Amino acid sequence: MGSHVSDRRSGRVIAIDGPAASGKSSVARELARWLGLTYVNSGGFYRAITWYLLRRDIPPDENELISAALEEAALTCIVRDSESRILVDGMDPANHLRDDRVNETVSRVSRLAQVRQIVSQKLHDCADAHNVVIEGRDIGSVVFPDTPYKFYIHASPEVRLKRRAAQGERDEIAMRDHDDVSRAVSPLVIALDAYVIDTSNVTIEQVVNEILTHLQVKGLPGGDVHITNSRAR
Repeated sequence: MGSHVSDRRSGRVIAIDGPAASGKSSVARELARWLGLTYVNSGGFYRAITWYLLRRDIPPDENELISAALEEAALTCIVRDSESRILVDGMDPANHLRDDRVNETVSRVSRLAQVRQIVSQKLHDCADAHNVVIEGRDIGSVVFPDTPYKFYIHASPEVRLKRRAAQGERDEIAMRDHDDVSRAVSPLVIALDAYVIDTSNVTIEQVVNEILTHLQVKGLPGGDVHITNSRAR
């Protein structure tokens, strides 16, 4: 996507980007819990679309068929228990988002411009209605470039492979990394003003504490957003 939707409420968006299995999902979810914000996993949107296309037996390289299918599909973002969920034609595919076929196909679907544009619009819709912590691969660099609260989470390939194996998932980390950084549309990059954290040898709690400290330094507005002085344990 060459352009982005206007950042109408980017001051209330905390963007956390990083590669697969870097720990960004766990960190973003815990951070959102401590700040009382809504947790949004942008990868879930891409996985839901991938699940929908696979369910309709549409290959990821059939652009015209994909465009037609997505024009017909009703994609709805809802919030349940302070976390975003995406419904496709009223169905919740949450139990299928980590299926092997979805894991194997999602990177090819997520590189498509029309898919990224749809997801970007849904993320902005969600941010219009809620104060959010959004994790993904282009949240700070493309989707919400004007938010002052950007973080990039990464870890060594070895650690990330162990994390995936511990989750009982088959995921080709090297292939995902190549696809993420080489795609023509919204490749994975570190935003120039992002705060970078290596999670290889630290706990989730330590990362969340580091982010909380940085947010305080950056002056995250108060009001309905409150940073607790307590430490996550």
